[in-house]
Amino acid sequence: MAIKVEHEVHERRKGRNYGVFLLLIGFIAIVFGLTVVKVTQLGEVAQFEKFDHSVRPQIVPQEGDE
Repeated sequence: MAIKVEHEVHERRKGRNYGVFLLLIGFIAIVFGLTVVKVTQLGEVAQFEKFDHSVRPQIVPQEGDE
């Protein structure tokens, strides 16, 4: 026998939880959208791999590779 009576506080918390959920989904959508825009503006995937703020000897052109 479960108690199924909900208090007013539970209803308010449920509304706040939905609000927080929507804010999180919105934030994720913004970050995802910015990432998609950044990647599509680069045009080439090789340019995206080069821009990671660290030196990667594998992608640095060597003399004679050109």
